[in-house]
Amino acid sequence: MSTPVLDVRGLAYAYPDGHQALYGVDLHVHRGERVALLGPNGAGKTTLVLHLNGVLTAGAGSVTVGGLPVEKRHLAEVRRRVGIVFQDPDDQLFMGSVRDDVAFGPANLGLRGAELDARVRRALDQVGMTEHLDRPPHHLSFGQRRRVAVATVLAMEPDVLVLDEPSSNLDPASRRELADILRALDVTVLMVTHDLPYALELCPRSVVLAEGQVVADGATYDVLTDDALMRAHRLELPFGFDPRTVDPALLPTARAAQPVVDSDSLPR
Repeated sequence: MSTPVLDVRGLAYAYPDGHQALYGVDLHVHRGERVALLGPNGAGKTTLVLHLNGVLTAGAGSVTVGGLPVEKRHLAEVRRRVGIVFQDPDDQLFMGSVRDDVAFGPANLGLRGAELDARVRRALDQVGMTEHLDRPPHHLSFGQRRRVAVATVLAMEPDVLVLDEPSSNLDPASRRELADILRALDVTVLMVTHDLPYALELCPRSVVLAEGQVVADGATYDVLTDDALMRAHRLELPFGFDPRTVDPALLPTARAAQPVVDSDSLPR
């Protein structure tokens, strides 16, 4: 197996008020993987994600991106390599046009002229939004704004795309369109989600976080059909959805088999 593009080892973090959010988290994601990060509210998912591009600094342990330690001296490059798409696209779209929003990051890297224009168009083409190049973002639908938000990150040509609840508030058609886009991207994906069917559809592998610890890491199908694991960590499938009834041919193929690790096997 190649060197992980994301390598988190023994990560622990406590907030200034003393709340311990992470307890020795290990997470290794390899280039080209699509991994779902699952867990109940308060599990530490957001805290973990904020360590991946240096918004938070590890209290103990280490985080590296493509072999580069997430440290103050490397923050500019780390934040280029790890792009985070927030749950609310309006947190990322603030310019007067789609073009300007997508160009903002690359322009800050020094790109200008034809090179910048090509980068913008390539990112928008990846999400099917090129025809809206000159529209104000606030004139777009919510689903279209989310796609533009993804494009603002893709324009930075990241190694890792982190998506926070990408399917939330999308109508069924927009949800499907975004899934098609994500499947086609040649980028490593870490998807934080409560949408378990979406995780099954898109991510061959899932990591479950609970009370600041990794309690399972394995094939998404195996995680979602482990009734005891699901019940123990407050993960509930939507009414009427049973992964066992999904045609295996429709499931994404894992890059490499990952054993499911459950909470009973973890050190205390």
